[in-house]
Formats: sequence, structure tokens, C-alpha cells
Amino acid sequence: MSQHDATPELMARLAAAPISWGVCEVPGWGRQMDPERVLREMAGLGLRATELGPLGWLPLDGPAVRAELDRHGLRLVGGFVPLVLHEPDVAPTRAHLEQVATAMAAAGAEVLNAAIVVDAGWAPRIPLDDAAWERLGAHYAEMAEVAAGHGLQLLIHPHVGTLVETAEDVERALAVTDAGWVLDTGHLLIGGVDPADFVRRHADRIGHVHLKDVNASLAAKVRSGELSLVQATQQGLFRPLGEGDARIDEVVRLLAEVGYGRWLVLEQDVAITGSEPPADGGPVLDVRKSIEFLSTWAPRREVSHT
Repeated sequence: MSQHDATPELMARLAAAPISWGVCEVPGWGRQMDPERVLREMAGLGLRATELGPLGWLPLDGPAVRAELDRHGLRLVGGFVPLVLHEPDVAPTRAHLEQVATAMAAAGAEVLNAAIVVDAGWAPRIPLDDAAWERLGAHYAEMAEVAAGHGLQLLIHPHVGTLVETAEDVERALAVTDAGWVLDTGHLLIGGVDPADFVRRHADRIGHVHLKDVNASLAAKVRSGELSLVQATQQGLFRPLGEGDARIDEVVRLLAEVGYGRWLVLEQDVAITGSEPPADGGPVLDVRKSIEFLSTWAPRREVSHT
């Protein structure tokens, strides 16, 4: 079955992410493919929406981003923003978020996916005491208001290497905030959280979905510290949907059962360590496999983006 056999309802809410083409802000991640090729390949797969990718890959200028995406028949659904929320002084974070939210709103985005980091340089994780967790929760609420002022929803994105990585972190963040969440199947599983169980317990908190499939044995090595996220990714941590251990079919079935009808973003992290992939080759092949996997069982029902 080709990607064009997917139901119109599914394709209407299926979005892409530049990280599926190896475009990532992490130093030493690998080759950063050119926006023109990545956006052209997204459109060629029948996708009609994307996330922003790392800041700087596309200009942080709303009208310029909108114009670039318009050329490829794409729209912007959201983007990733690292935020420091546990420190007493949140002024620098507010200023950064104001800049990003202004540009993202002008580009037509709906959500901002917040990675809660130690500092702007992505320093290694540190333990937080109860007071720091309470500050994090209070500051998240402040930043959510900033985003809402731009017409955007600020969501917590669990992510390896951040303060919301492990199962314990997830439970603390759920407790100290009323935040909406990005259901990122890959990062949840790497951190020790069953994505399907998260849907069952916290469906009302899910505001956005990143669909990743992962190799559980490599995920365990990341969790234990034996491999870094970059190293594991280069060894094949992330797999086309249906070829890993995240039980993506069960996750999406549960999302359908609870009435989730917002964006599903294909976000299969890949690191390109060699030369530029040949035309019609490289990451696009795995994205195509994932679309084909989803198309085999997608529920035929009307959906909305509200």
C-alpha cells in the first residue's frame, strides 16, 4: 500500500518533523540537510504540515517561514522551545519565549513544545528539590499565559537530557502543573514510561502527539547511561513506525478511542553521519514506511484540529 492510499482523514492531520530528516539542534548530531530538499520531500509524500525544526534552520521570522512553507504547500503546526523554569529568575526565559512565540504565531503555528532544560546550553540533568519543582510549576503557568497571549498552547515535552525525562520526572511534572502534554512515544519509552499507559491515565492532558518507534534494547542503554541519545540514534534507536517496541498501533488505537483528533507528527529521529543521501534515498524512505504503516488501519472518521 502506498502512502497515497492512507485515508484522507489521517493525512489531513498527519504532519512531518525535520528531525526525521536528521535536522537537529544538538551539537555533533550529524549532517543538517537543506530546507529546500527536506520540505520538497515532505510535500512529495503527501504531507501538508510540519513542525519548525531547530531554531535557525528556518529563519525565526514568521512571515518568512510562512512564505517558505507556502511554496511547498505546507503549513506550520508547532515547534520546539527549550525553557528554564526551575530557577528563581524567569525573566530571561520569558524574553526568549516572547521572541519565539511572536515568530511562531505569525507563521501560523498552534502549539509550542517546551523542553524543560537545566540551562540554555542543555547542561546535564540535576536533581530538583521540592522547592525547585514548585517553582517549575509556577513558572510553567506564567509561560503558558505568555504563549496564550500569542494564541499558542504551551505543552510539556518529555525529552531525554531534560528535567522531564524519567518516569519519576513525568509524575512530578504532572503533579505540579496543569499543563497539556506532548505525547512523545519515543522519549516517554526511553525514560521508562509506557506510552499506551500514559494515554490511558492522562488522555485529558494530551494536546499534541509525536509518533516515534524505538528499539527497546538501545533505549535501555540510553536509560542506563551506557549510550548517549546521539550515540544510540546513530546506532538505530529510532525505527520506522511498526518496526520497534513502542506499540504504536495500540497507542494510536487508544488515541482514537479517547477522541483525540489533533495533529499526529511523524518524528523519527535520525542522525546522518555520512555524505548527503542520494536523490530519492535517505531518511525519506523510513518516513514513507511509517506513513504506509499508519495507512493500513487508520480509522475512517472525521477529525478536527480544535
